[in-house]
Amino acid sequence: MRQAIMSTRCCQSRRMTRRRFTRVVIGTAVGVMTAPAIVRGRHLHNKLNIAIIGAGGRGAGNAQGVASEQIVALCDVNEQNLQQTAQHFPGARREVDFRKLFDRPQDFDAVVVSTCEHTHALATMLALQHKKHVYCEKPLTHDVWEARQIRLAAASAGVATQMGIQIHATDNYRRVVEIIQSGAIGPVREVHVWTSRAWGWQSQEAAQRHGDIVFVQERPAEAQPVPPGLHWDLWLGPAPERPFHEVYFPGPKWYRWWDFGNGTMSDLGSHFNDLPFWALELQAPATIEASGPPPHSEIAPASMQATYEFAARGALPAVRMTWYQGENKPEIWQRGEVPQWGDGHLFIGDRGMLLSNYGDYKLLPEADFAGYQPPEPTLPRVASHYEDWLDACRNGTPASANFDYAGWLTESNHLGNVAYRVGKKLEWDPVKLQATNAPEADSLIRVPYRAGWAW
Repeated sequence: MRQAIMSTRCCQSRRMTRRRFTRVVIGTAVGVMTAPAIVRGRHLHNKLNIAIIGAGGRGAGNAQGVASEQIVALCDVNEQNLQQTAQHFPGARREVDFRKLFDRPQDFDAVVVSTCEHTHALATMLALQHKKHVYCEKPLTHDVWEARQIRLAAASAGVATQMGIQIHATDNYRRVVEIIQSGAIGPVREVHVWTSRAWGWQSQEAAQRHGDIVFVQERPAEAQPVPPGLHWDLWLGPAPERPFHEVYFPGPKWYRWWDFGNGTMSDLGSHFNDLPFWALELQAPATIEASGPPPHSEIAPASMQATYEFAARGALPAVRMTWYQGENKPEIWQRGEVPQWGDGHLFIGDRGMLLSNYGDYKLLPEADFAGYQPPEPTLPRVASHYEDWLDACRNGTPASANFDYAGWLTESNHLGNVAYRVGKKLEWDPVKLQATNAPEADSLIRVPYRAGWAW
């Protein structure tokens, strides 16, 4: 032991495009605004009863995000989290096992899931099976197969869903989508997406350089005492059994371990790949190829990159999208030919480029776009990502990051990691949910559950 610690709808015949979706939402929004008994799409004096699954950390923040409603139940495998969050919602029922919440499904209308990544799908599927509205933190699931099942189950349940990518609700993202779809830079055939976060498998020197507060070489062999109030077996859930150790808990330590998360790709990929998926109406890639350091059996990489090829979509041309994380950056960025933002998207069109990040965008070359006037808004603006979902629960219109959209995005992000771990260019069949040239990828596309955990 070496250890060092420093701290299917894919091919349907009549696909709803993002533009059609936008027209439907705007049309519905006009009707909602004229309805006399609704404020921001919500019925007066009629609050939703919401159950919170995962009440600490991000979950506590999400609970506050929907605190305008009635929080009637709290669940967390860590009793300390339960106690802290319950101070804000003293009347809420408390559980440590989310499965027990559904012994009394009549108590709530909607569920917010903010557990660790490897239990997202299980909690979300239970909610969908009971036809509850669901808000689930990103990434939606832990593997490709789960993403497909959740997307299909959501369509069958007919409830309001939203994946927690809060940036999706920002004006900047919506402005970029409108500019790209207006044709300002012409047809887009190439996109580069990068983030400088470098957490995961790397040298100790690199971890220090990038501010990764937890450096781990290998899985620890020894056990440590389970912290008081933590139900470790429930925390493991469907993941393979192992003794407790501080390298996994609390978050974001677990994020690096394949058994519990998928590293930066599935986490920040949910935020950053969202924009090209939205603007370019992407769904399933045709091929996926990745590169980086030799894959580690236990830990996701700090730095890597993955390239996706998407076929033409109606009038939209085929597009090549490359993801970079950690120290990896696009060549055009390395050559200094575009502003060297630490995180960003670069859309390359036939008539120019658009560079964007969380809160800003630039049209390039700037001289070519002097005096450019953006198009009139076509996407509805929302008060927040939470309000977008709550409005969907109220009025039945789809939230903008609903599971139909988020399911495709999540599948694609996970496939980048699958290609990296398999070490070959994958030829992807989205109908069969298989890499047709890589049967060895099957166990990564659908990760087996530990006995006793299933839906």
